Amino acid sequence: MHISKKSSNFAPDFVSMSEQNHYIIDLSRLPLGTHRFDIQLDRDFFESLEKSEILTGKVAADVTLNLREDDFSLSIAVHGTVDVVCDRCLEPVALEIDDEQEIWSDDEELNDQMLNKQMVDLTWLAYEIVAINIPLVHCHQPGGCNPQMDLLLQNHLCDEPEPDEINE
Repeated sequence: MHISKKSSNFAPDFVSMSEQNHYIIDLSRLPLGTHRFDIQLDRDFFESLEKSEILTGKVAADVTLNLREDDFSLSIAVHGTVDVVCDRCLEPVALEIDDEQEIWSDDEELNDQMLNKQMVDLTWLAYEIVAINIPLVHCHQPGGCNPQMDLLLQNHLCDEPEPDEINE
């Protein structure tokens, strides 16, 4: 995972690393104004997560933080690919991720504890945007599944109508 700051009014101690290797922005130490960050969610990041459906990936997140005196807003654009397990053949399937979300400090979704501490975990917010863009059903395009597993599935298809279908 890699994070970089694009604007020049940024000192390295505004970004700290938590125990989970996520990058945290301390808003209380950041000067007012607009700040831009590039975050790369890579193989190491996704593999470090417990209980995530994402196996691996390469996602760039462009973050714009607009810090004002009483509040702040974030624009987070994520672009890249992630690999998840195909529901049909159990092999990895690559999914494209492309989304942008606006987050305001007065949104109910922001954790009260985060606001009270004036800390924002940009990496975790970027991950959440990636996660909500993964479809509920993960499958390869037709013909893209593992051929051996596809053959096994074909052998177990039931061609007989269900009992409810017979009575109708």
